[in-house]
Amino acid sequence: MRFSKMHGAGNDFVVLDLRDGRAPPDAAQCARIADRHLGVGCDQLLTVEAPRSEGAVASYRIWNSDGSAARQCGNGARCIAAWLLRDGAAPANGGFAIDSPAGRHEVARDAQGGFVIDMGAPGFLPEAVPLRGWHVAQDEYTLDIDGIAVRFGAVSMGNPHAVIEAADVATAPVAELGPAMQASLAFPESVNVGFAEVVSRDRIRLRVFERGVGETLACGSGACAAVASLARRGRIDAEREIAVELPGGTLRIRIDRTDGRIRMGGPTAFVFEGSILS
Repeated sequence: MRFSKMHGAGNDFVVLDLRDGRAPPDAAQCARIADRHLGVGCDQLLTVEAPRSEGAVASYRIWNSDGSAARQCGNGARCIAAWLLRDGAAPANGGFAIDSPAGRHEVARDAQGGFVIDMGAPGFLPEAVPLRGWHVAQDEYTLDIDGIAVRFGAVSMGNPHAVIEAADVATAPVAELGPAMQASLAFPESVNVGFAEVVSRDRIRLRVFERGVGETLACGSGACAAVASLARRGRIDAEREIAVELPGGTLRIRIDRTDGRIRMGGPTAFVFEGSILS
């Protein structure tokens, strides 16, 4: 089984071409491929498949490194766009669409030759996240986690996110608080936990502890969620493009004020090609 190894700002993927109708690997196979010692190694496995919506170039599905299925992956969407362009299935100047488990995404090119993905509008209603214990959307919530009152924003980008503002992300308790938040009964589908530091009105630093993976070098949907949550709280300028600095690179996030949809741009890279033998 042929594969491409790719990454977007350090968030790395194994990409499989299944447009011929082959079944994707099962959860155990996905976890084995993702294993960094016994397999190829990746944060997520992506499968390129036939389009699901009219006019789309292709669709893709997402599996986390533990074998669980995911609905959204912003860095993965850019990598799929780059993969389709190299394959010849997508036009070089952008202007095409791809289908993810969360819906349809329009793809454009930016001035630097990269890709900008329409990630859709954020969902703030608790049932959209989903978040238990609240019925009305709030700018900020508070949960008791192991005796500590944790304040956070909650938002869906097609997958669930909690956004915690930190004075310094370098010293934020990502490895401790991330899994503790994920284990909370308030998040029935678990949650991606972002720790965001506001640097200026148009720049933040971010670390994300992803469900099914752990901390990653970058999280595209997490960057969108952080910008949406911080803009809702008035902590950043929603009228400007926001630079989101992650450990693996910088993503560019803009909220369209006409429809509330979020566009995300950032780097992609091909690392190597190979074959999975077993």
